[in-house]
Amino acid sequence: MRIIRPFALLLPVLFAVQAAAADLVIALKPDKNPEAMLQERSALTAYLAAKLGRPVTVIVPLSAAVIQEGLANGTVDLGYVSGTEMVRIIDAKAGDLLLAGEIAGKTSYESFWVARADSTATSIADLKGKPIAFASKTSTSGMLMPLLDLVEKGLVDRRTPDPESFFGAGNVFYGTGYVSGIERVLSGQADAAAVSDYVMLQNKHLQPEQKAKLKVIQRQGPVPTHCLAVRAGMAAEERQALVAAITAMDTDAAQLRDKVFTSKLVAVDATAHLATVRAALALVSSK
Repeated sequence: MRIIRPFALLLPVLFAVQAAAADLVIALKPDKNPEAMLQERSALTAYLAAKLGRPVTVIVPLSAAVIQEGLANGTVDLGYVSGTEMVRIIDAKAGDLLLAGEIAGKTSYESFWVARADSTATSIADLKGKPIAFASKTSTSGMLMPLLDLVEKGLVDRRTPDPESFFGAGNVFYGTGYVSGIERVLSGQADAAAVSDYVMLQNKHLQPEQKAKLKVIQRQGPVPTHCLAVRAGMAAEERQALVAAITAMDTDAAQLRDKVFTSKLVAVDATAHLATVRAALALVSSK
């Protein structure tokens, strides 16, 4: 005789199957050429799926706010974000710092103001009233640290740190990553763009012919390296598996690691790593 089981008794089984089949979702910052990021996304998906033994989906949202929201509501498991974004994720209790970048043995780098090679400007102070581009509204090296520098130089009021007060109304552009700001400089739409130093020092974001048309007019920092933010509710064993898979890239897939994450990723103390960002955010808290 066929036994019909109540649907309620099947729910735990259905949820277990769904959980087992669920993809691990990783979100990357949109800070490079979209075509290059598509190739990196495919390679990272294949690598981590093989290492973790489970389906992996790598996405590139239009903004860091989408990553934070995804971590909070459980639709994103891991996000590659800036120090500023990491602070906001922690404060919103959406996620924790899992790993941070290490570049040449350091977990910090510099922020650059970049202009066209033929520009007469020698520092950002020379561009009063001129159009400029920030990498994005949440970028640490491409917005927060440059804005802090403007405040410390007395070019922008500390009490109301609005960059338009120096560059002029309508002259401040917020992009969707480093390349978007650089493209405005190259096209003549902006006189300078704020980016991470590795945009100019490495060959991952720009073509050699693009860099040949640019120059660094000012440096500021230090800037804490980018972070991998892990969903707050993820179990300890899942976190450990992620750390093992990602750090294995140091020997198994160093080239892919550098294309996606710029450098190796290491464990850090979250409070110490993000201290300069918190200090900067305190000074420009109205932004």
